[in-house]
Amino acid sequence: MTTSDAIVTPSIEECVSANRNGWNLRAKEHLDTEFYGVEAFKNGRNTVQRIEIEEVGDVTGKSLLHLQCHFGLDTMSWSRLGARATGVDLSDEAIENAGAIAAELGLDTRFIRSDIFELPKTLDEKFDIVFTSYGALVFMHDLDRWAEIAASYLKPGGKVCIVEIHPVLPLFTETDGELRLTYSLFQDGPNRMEVAKTYADLKPVEPHTEYFWRWSVGSLATALINAGLRIDRLRELPFDMRQRFPSMAQSEDGYWRLPGDPLPLVVTFVATKPER
Repeated sequence: MTTSDAIVTPSIEECVSANRNGWNLRAKEHLDTEFYGVEAFKNGRNTVQRIEIEEVGDVTGKSLLHLQCHFGLDTMSWSRLGARATGVDLSDEAIENAGAIAAELGLDTRFIRSDIFELPKTLDEKFDIVFTSYGALVFMHDLDRWAEIAASYLKPGGKVCIVEIHPVLPLFTETDGELRLTYSLFQDGPNRMEVAKTYADLKPVEPHTEYFWRWSVGSLATALINAGLRIDRLRELPFDMRQRFPSMAQSEDGYWRLPGDPLPLVVTFVATKPER
């Protein structure tokens, strides 16, 4: 699907522009994939799953800011569950699609097109919950600044909730049923990635370049603490929302696992802004 990990030195602006283009290309294809199931969503299926709901909790009547929301199915799902939800994404195409679906379904979910690092220039509000999930943080070039921005949007007592691909997972490849450690966690980046297919149904996309930055559980925990948050819960889980290796099998609860659970596949954080 991709080739990756050659360290290069483009500017941050070049990286952001390339990634915005990449997510615009993905957004054009993702509306018509089994992975996202837009028609099922329109017919009432919510896309937030058990892990996310366990971490975020009851959202009835609460304000929720979803960072890196793609085309907003999870954001709109939080609205259906009772939140006053706002979604933010870098991609013009994704936000346009999100707004169109929300309008079609009569949902009051709000969407904003913005680079997260530029968001404080245009959004000046406080929220009960800041949420992000699955493959968002790897595109953040400054994790400390990301955490500062997320924390700045919280009301006192509010919480940042993160459900992410565990950072060790992309370090492995599978060959003939054997997992092999292929990449290093300790690459400062930006790392270059050549993309010709999207993860959703492995649909072809126009070949393009993207850039990513590796992070660790420790670096994210430190960033949240330095942003003035208290980490209330951190979980490393042996199952995932989708099949990332051929040897993974789907269990009765709908999640995917590796034989013998050798690796954490998902990591979650809940971090709270102190009342005082």
